Amino acid sequence: MEFYRDASWVLEYIEEEFARSSKVAGSLHSLVLQSHKKYKLKSDVRHVYAIVASYWKYKAYLDRIIQKSGLLKDVPRKKGEPAFKRSTLGLVVHDLLLSKKKRIHMGKHPLKAFVLKHQTRLRGEYAKQLVKLGVADLSVLVQDEREDATPVRWIRLNPFRIRGQREEVLQELQKKFPHRVADWRELTPGSIYEDEYVTGLYGIHPADKITSHELYKRGKVIIQDRASCFPAQILSPGPSDVVIDACAAPGNKTTHVAAKIFPEGGAEQVQIHAFERDPQRAKTLRKMIATAGCDKSIEVHVGDFTRDAQPEKFDNVTGFIVDPSCSGSGIFGRQLVDAMQEAQQEADGSAEIPEEETLEAMKSTVELKNRLAKLSSFQFQIVKHAMSFPSAKKLVYSTCSVHAEENERVVIDLLLDNKVQKAGWKVAPRSKVIPDWPRRGHQVEFEEVFPEEAENLASGCIRVLPKEDGGIGFFAVCFERE
Repeated sequence: MEFYRDASWVLEYIEEEFARSSKVAGSLHSLVLQSHKKYKLKSDVRHVYAIVASYWKYKAYLDRIIQKSGLLKDVPRKKGEPAFKRSTLGLVVHDLLLSKKKRIHMGKHPLKAFVLKHQTRLRGEYAKQLVKLGVADLSVLVQDEREDATPVRWIRLNPFRIRGQREEVLQELQKKFPHRVADWRELTPGSIYEDEYVTGLYGIHPADKITSHELYKRGKVIIQDRASCFPAQILSPGPSDVVIDACAAPGNKTTHVAAKIFPEGGAEQVQIHAFERDPQRAKTLRKMIATAGCDKSIEVHVGDFTRDAQPEKFDNVTGFIVDPSCSGSGIFGRQLVDAMQEAQQEADGSAEIPEEETLEAMKSTVELKNRLAKLSSFQFQIVKHAMSFPSAKKLVYSTCSVHAEENERVVIDLLLDNKVQKAGWKVAPRSKVIPDWPRRGHQVEFEEVFPEEAENLASGCIRVLPKEDGGIGFFAVCFERE
């Protein structure tokens, strides 16, 4: 029973997140980890994630099956309240109908006895759903979990933990991954690929468990998606630069910037200011920085960058990394979170009815546009604020979104802004923004406003397609001024 109780708490946490905010950052995996840590749950987080992920994929169907079976009407009551939570019932019914062994994973318990008492009706409604939908199994109607699997695991060398042992680390990698390949698409277990775009970055097969290797445990290599490494690679700060990471948590980009400023490690002075407005995320940020061993080079500021970071207080800052909250539409696992939000809105469980699907799709389109409009406004404001710092010469703006509203259109709004124009900010040319990367910005987005410059502006932007380009979906652009 403890397992189902823990999983129920995780579900309730996720539902509260959606009730609290229309935009929920992160993947389902990260939400499960957050709640598991918050409640200090004893159940194996991997098992909790597995049942939660599967349950949410089938939620619309399970809700209708439970409703039609009459199960909820028969729930016993204690002191006027239902004896069993609806979330717990949902998980138990999921295992009874959809788990591999089609059984409830608990010993003798009133909850188990109650559900088993109704299993004939539950299985009957399940069978009716299959007939109605014209399928032999519900799995053909939901997203395959493999679609959320990363095609390659990226790891980068961490100079702060290596400290003069680079050759030894490379030899260790050679032992662990004896076969080198020329393209990440050729990766197989036991092989390794040295990236051509980001220095010190390597790709390995997802099946290889690098987290159990001493190099990872000692912080000498850091797991970081290749696209996430692009901002620091583009900014390419030198030893005299001072950088602000405006939206720093969880910290991978921040520590990567530190690695660029101090390529041999051994920092003795603060040259990076990391801002994070959420205290809990700031704790994660500090932990990541400490684990990477670059805490002497980074100062964490808990507060809103647009309010707490005043230009006159940071008049020596020369560079910026601005990776603000976004729709996260390029992140693996995001589809499951989006599915949760859709299911949250469908209280009557009518997702499988075609007429309702059409209406819901229209509704979702409007909601998406409204959500993107709010996000892009926030993104514009935070970048514009960063551009007001007197000594800033270079700024990299990035998102893990695939939507033009958060990407090229934010760039356009900034270029049209009077204050940005007066400050002399321009989009850096392709020659300064990982020039060999083939996939660039969408030229069509710039053509209406900047017809003569559209090609150059688009080529100054970078786009990364999810999976097809070896990782998460991403966008990056570099602004510079003399």
